[in-house]
Amino acid sequence: MGKPTGFLEYPRRDRGYKPVEERIHEFREFVIPLPDEELQIQGARCMDCGIPFCHYGCPVNNIIPDWNDLVYRGDWEKALQVLHSTNNFPEFTGRICPAPCQESCTLNLQDEPVTIKTIECAIVDKGWEQGWIEPRPAEHKTGRKVAVVGSGPAGMACAQQLARAGHDVTLFEKNDRIGGLLRYGIPDFKMEKHHIDKRLGQLEAEGVTLRPNVHVGVDLPARQLLDEFDAVALTGGSEQPRDLDVPGRELKGIHFAMQFLPQQNRRVAGDPVPEDLAITATGKHVIVIGGGDTGSDCIGTSIRQGCKSVTQLEILPRPPEKENKALTWPDWPNKLRTSTSQEEGAKREWCVATKAFLGENGQVKKIRCVRVEWNKGEDGAWQMQEIEGSEFELEADLVLLAMGFVHPVHEGLLNDLGVEYDPRGNVKGDTEGEHAYRTSIDKVFAAGDMRRGQSLVVWAIREGRQCARAIDEYLMGSSELPR
Repeated sequence: MGKPTGFLEYPRRDRGYKPVEERIHEFREFVIPLPDEELQIQGARCMDCGIPFCHYGCPVNNIIPDWNDLVYRGDWEKALQVLHSTNNFPEFTGRICPAPCQESCTLNLQDEPVTIKTIECAIVDKGWEQGWIEPRPAEHKTGRKVAVVGSGPAGMACAQQLARAGHDVTLFEKNDRIGGLLRYGIPDFKMEKHHIDKRLGQLEAEGVTLRPNVHVGVDLPARQLLDEFDAVALTGGSEQPRDLDVPGRELKGIHFAMQFLPQQNRRVAGDPVPEDLAITATGKHVIVIGGGDTGSDCIGTSIRQGCKSVTQLEILPRPPEKENKALTWPDWPNKLRTSTSQEEGAKREWCVATKAFLGENGQVKKIRCVRVEWNKGEDGAWQMQEIEGSEFELEADLVLLAMGFVHPVHEGLLNDLGVEYDPRGNVKGDTEGEHAYRTSIDKVFAAGDMRRGQSLVVWAIREGRQCARAIDEYLMGSSELPR
């Protein structure tokens, strides 16, 4: 686990960023990697803590101390093998995962966690540079056919694991390119899309058939999959956005985040966006409603497009600057986090609710807000109350709704199949036992956000891997795939 005294000898160092004034003029990644020598020192800081709580914090249960130690000793290729044993796509998580593993690190008790995410990303990037990452096609074919519907991280992980088990896998995607929200939801300045393309080359070499531009439930009857395949995995994500039903919602210039973000990704990819459908922030006062990662992505994109101003509204209270470690560690704490996009010039408002959108000639011009406070009721539940006399207005030429997603889209694929939903509207399915990841329909499985609800890329990879194992067991009676 690194050098036994490394955490005492070496200060924590992490990746840096290009200056704000430089990076906001392009849609490229702006992280400045650490040199190999410094990464080895950071690996040395992984202490012999007895119980590695980083395993607990990481949804894919990365064997973090082992590859930290291997990096410290300079054995990068072995570190990559250990990393890939639990994570199909570390270049994704090494860029866009919020790193719950670092919050669970024992050294985080002193606010000096090991730079796990940085080391993870460096390992896989070196693997691609050195040519260590190669296709791993199955030695024997089973003759069984599996359809995976939805090509985000859950679908890609599920497809890759099943192909390596020897099954004939077809990966369906409704958009023109494979990748799901990784492709069209995550801005290029957070993750450039050539990382996805390299993995797609690996998947194809391992025998996965890629079928973009096929919207199952629209272009292809959902029931046809049950006739043509021995098993079906539903990994289509959670795409029904949470709306805001207030006066003026019908005005032009008010859009869901996922109507705005994919357009810029398409522009970066060189694809045309019809002018009459284009949504841009150039020269506009932008209001982003929602304080999460999607809202942050809207901020960074708006700033790069040249907005006049951008304000982010959050209905919840401002989190504390620092968590109480004794109460929260090793769990994910509620504390104030500022993203790189927010650092680029966004104004953030807390405890603000939207009352109405105001417009002229059918176009939104202002947003009317009210400040709120949160108090515990007699039942112990938090209740929101508007503060009398606190209403105010903000200029708004473009409003982006980034308040999360309530559940997967039911119309089409899911309703046609007739799968059962849980109380939140997600596809119902357990994660343990002999019926793990199975839906209410025979030979149909579900994983990722479509099953668990809106979540992280690392959870999607975990569920895709586990769903693949469940399908392999269903088809073959047992499975050697790791969970």
